[in-house]
Formats: sequence, C-alpha cells, structure tokens
Amino acid sequence: MNDVWKRALIFGALIAWCGALLALRVHRTHTYEYAFLVWNLFLATTPAIAAVLFVVSRSVISRVIWFILWLLFLPNAPYIVTDFVHLGPHPNVPLWFDIAMFLSFAGTGLLLGYSSLADVQGVVSQRYGAIASWFFAAAVLLLSGFGIYLGRSLRWNSWDVVEDPIDISWYIAGGAVHPLEHRRTIAVTLIYGIGLILGYLAYQLPRLRMNMQSP
Repeated sequence: MNDVWKRALIFGALIAWCGALLALRVHRTHTYEYAFLVWNLFLATTPAIAAVLFVVSRSVISRVIWFILWLLFLPNAPYIVTDFVHLGPHPNVPLWFDIAMFLSFAGTGLLLGYSSLADVQGVVSQRYGAIASWFFAAAVLLLSGFGIYLGRSLRWNSWDVVEDPIDISWYIAGGAVHPLEHRRTIAVTLIYGIGLILGYLAYQLPRLRMNMQSP
C-alpha cells in the first residue's frame, strides 16, 4: 500500500471520528449549532486533494492549476483552529465534549494542511533544493497566517479571490504602502504564521532526522 492510500485511510478515520462526534451532539441537542464545522473541514480537505493531484500531474498546465487551487485553499486548513472562538457552554452538552469535538476538527484540519504542504514542498525540493523548499514552506505558512486574518477578521474566503479580487488587491496594496495603519493585520499574520511554521517543523521532525542521519 503506497503512502497516498495510507494517508487516505488515516485521514478518513479522523474525518469519520469528527463526523461521529458531531452526529452524537446533534442527536443529544436536536440542533445543528456547530454544523458549520463540516463545511470548514471540507474546505480543509480541498488543499490536501489538490496537493496530491499537483504531485501526480505530468503536464505543466495541470500542475499550475492544481498549485493555484492548493495555495488558495491552504489557509482553510489552519483556519479551522480559530473556530474555538465559537465555543461556549450548552445546557445539554458538557463543555469537555465540545472541547474534544472542536479539537478533533481543528487537529484534523491542521494535519491536512501540513500533509499537503509536505507534498508540495517535496516537489519544490526536488526541483530547487532543500533550502529553497524550506523558504518556500515558511513563506506559504506566513501567507496562511494572513489568510486566517482575512477569513476571521474580514470574513473573506478563498472564493473571494476569484469573485472579488479587486477589493482584496486594494487591501493588500494599502497594507504594503501604509503598514503602520494595519498593525492588527501584521500581528495576526505573524503570530499565526510563526505558530504554523513551528508546528510544521515539529510535523516534519521525523523526516528531518532521517535526512540528517543519511550519509
């Protein structure tokens, strides 16, 4: 069984676990209060699928298409971590259960994002070298931190890049010209971006050890 199918089984089990927890909560409360977690997890799955298709593609055009789709949707994977902002007490469900459910969704989303980045980084490493691939990974994760800000604070999403690129472009241009007027943007981007980078280093630690031990 190759690596792709192994990961598919693992992530399938994680997604099924998340679904089971949410279904249990719906059964207990008779409400769909946190049903949005399913949609957010679906969005987190999109970059993982796009990354695999990017790796296996043979034509330049298809690789470019899958890479763009992967990059646009990648912030959705770590974004699900911020869904903890919706967490609160409920009379029919103990708080520890909701924490476990949110943690399951957030952890699965984050792992999907890291897995997809590792796939794309592998291609970059083969073409441009290991050092360049790590600069690429760090830059992408910082961009994901910025994407989290756009989603959580401004309520933009990946679709807006296609549907309303002008507003996003003007906002980014304004931040580049007047950075001190966007301190919150910079703070959120750096805090989430650096946190994602450190987490990704931990995720890649076994592979880094193997590379250091190989002659």
